[in-house]
Amino acid sequence: MTTTEQPVTEPGHYGPRDVDNLWLHFSRMGSYGEQAPPVIVKGEGCYLWDDRGRRYLDGLAGLFVVQAGHGRRELAQAAAKQAEELAFFPIWSYAHPSAIELSKRLAAAAPGDLNRVFFTTGGGEAVETAWKAAKQYFKLVGKPAKHKVISRAIAYHGTTQGALSITGLPALKQDFEPLVPGAFRAANTNIYRAPYFGDDPKAFGQWAADQIEQAILFEGPDTVAAVFLEPVQNAGGCFPPPPGYFDRVREICDRHDVLLVSDEVICAFGRLGTTFACEKFGYVPDMITCAKGMTSGYSPIGAMIASDRVMEPFLRPGVTFPHGYTFGGHPVSAAVGLANLDVFEREGLNQHVLDTEHDFRRTLEKLTDLPIVGDVRGDGFFYGIELVKDKATKETFDADESERLLRGFLSGALFDAGLYCRADDRGDPVVQLAPPLIAGQAEFDEIEQILRGVLTEAWARL
Repeated sequence: MTTTEQPVTEPGHYGPRDVDNLWLHFSRMGSYGEQAPPVIVKGEGCYLWDDRGRRYLDGLAGLFVVQAGHGRRELAQAAAKQAEELAFFPIWSYAHPSAIELSKRLAAAAPGDLNRVFFTTGGGEAVETAWKAAKQYFKLVGKPAKHKVISRAIAYHGTTQGALSITGLPALKQDFEPLVPGAFRAANTNIYRAPYFGDDPKAFGQWAADQIEQAILFEGPDTVAAVFLEPVQNAGGCFPPPPGYFDRVREICDRHDVLLVSDEVICAFGRLGTTFACEKFGYVPDMITCAKGMTSGYSPIGAMIASDRVMEPFLRPGVTFPHGYTFGGHPVSAAVGLANLDVFEREGLNQHVLDTEHDFRRTLEKLTDLPIVGDVRGDGFFYGIELVKDKATKETFDADESERLLRGFLSGALFDAGLYCRADDRGDPVVQLAPPLIAGQAEFDEIEQILRGVLTEAWARL
C-alpha cells in the first residue's frame, strides 16, 4: 500500500514522503523521517546531478562500478538492441549468444587456465558460488572433509549467508547469526598498523601470508577447501599486498591442496589498471569472483571463473553442479558486458589507469600535510585515506568519535561540497575513493581540493 499523503515539494523534487515505500540498503532508515535522502537523477562522465540540479563529482564510481563513466550511449543502445532480440532466457541447460560470447572474452582475459565462466547477477552470488564449487570439487575428488575457508580480518565478501560468513566484519554479521559454519580469519595486509615488520614491507608480507598457513594448519589442511582474498582489500581502507605476499600465499595453497580464490568484485575490470587484478600482482588463482565493473554498472551481472583443474571433475559423466540463479548470465546484461569490454579496448582504459595512477596517488598524498590524515594507501584508481587523532602515534578515534566524525559530519559535508565518496568506519576511520576510470588530473585536483576543505573543517571541530 502506498502513502496517500501528497508531498509538499517543488516540481521535480522529491520530499520525505515520496520515499516512504523505498527501503534503502545499508541505511539507518529512521534518519530520513523529516528529510528525503539524496535523489540522484542523472550522470554524465565523472559527474552526477541530483533532483535539485546540483552537481557532484562521483569519487566512488557509484560503488566501485561505473568504470567507463556515466551516460555511455553505446552501452544503453547495446541493452536496448539485445532486449528487442531476446530479453530473457535462462542458462539452465540452455545457452544464448551473448552469454557464450562474454564467457569467451572473460576466459581469454583471465590468467592461466581459468577458462570456465559461471555467471551470477552480482558479486556476493559469485563468492557464494565459489565456496559451493570448492566444497563440491573436493567431494568429487575424494576429499569430502575439505569444506572450510580462510579469509582475512575486516575483509568484506558479500551479504548472502555464505559470503557473509566469509566476511571478516563482526558488526555486519551479528544480527544474522548463526551463519554458515566453517569460515575462519587470518591477518590482513594493513602495514600502517602492522604488529610486526612495519618498517619492512617484504618481511611483513611473508609474515601476513604465513598467518594464512597457520590458520590452515590450526584447522587441519584436510578440512580446508579454499582461501578467499581480495587483491587490494576494500574494507578497512584499501590494503594493497606487500611485495611477495601473493607468491607466498600461492605456495601455501599448493602445499596444502587448498584452492585460492581471488575476489575481484571491486578490483577487476580496470580498477587497478588490468582486466583482472591478479595479473597486476603476478599470481594465478584457482577461481576469480567478479562483478561490478563488468558492465560499468549499466546492467547487473557477476561471474565465478574457474580453472580447468576445478572444472575437471564437474565434466565427469552424470555430475551436476546443483546451483544457479534465474538471472545469471542475463542476455541483456551479457550484451552490455560485451559492449563495455569493447569500450575498454577502444579507449585503452586499463592503460589510462596505469599511465595516471601515480598522478592520482601524488595528488592525494598532498593531503598528508593535514594533521587528521595518517595514511594514504591503495593502488590504481582505488585509494583509502585513514584519519587519525595523532599522526605521530597513529592514535585512532574511539567509537563515539568515529560516529560524530564520519556520520555526524564528514559524509554529509563531503556530499554538500560536491564530492560523492565513502566515509567508512569498518575498521579504523577512512575516506575511500574510486573515481570512474576516465578521470584525469582535473578530477584528481577537484577531489583533493574538496577533501582538503572538508577535512580541515573536521579537524577544527574535534
